[in-house]
Amino acid sequence: MIAKPPKVALMTTPDETEAQFYEALQHGDVDRVMAVWADDDDIACIHPSGPRLLGLHAIRAGYESLLGQGGVNLRLSQVRRLVVGNHAVHHVLEELRIETPEGVQSAWVLATNVFAKTPQGWRLIVHHASPASEAAVQEIGDEPSMLH
Repeated sequence: MIAKPPKVALMTTPDETEAQFYEALQHGDVDRVMAVWADDDDIACIHPSGPRLLGLHAIRAGYESLLGQGGVNLRLSQVRRLVVGNHAVHHVLEELRIETPEGVQSAWVLATNVFAKTPQGWRLIVHHASPASEAAVQEIGDEPSMLH
């Protein structure tokens, strides 16, 4: 039987939920990772180069495998946010720092986190992460328009 996530404080913004998620990953705390997810059959998680995991049980099993050796040394940058009503989309650049015999190496991951406002506060409903090259650190976009 899979344990239910622990009850957590009401997360009043998508930023709070995202911060809890990444802090739990860094500490290797599967229960805290799962506490930020919505309790819905259609939630989804895709780890870099992995299959689509659907529902709490599959997602929990994925994180148990990922965090079996402990937390991950992960840093966020280039966080972009879009909030529309009761949904929010954050797309971020994750830097995964890995200890190797040659020293610390970085791997880059582009991730999209989708949140929904629920009666329990903001909860994660989709996390989709894709491996990226070092070139992904650069952003390409339109220049901001200026109003006069």
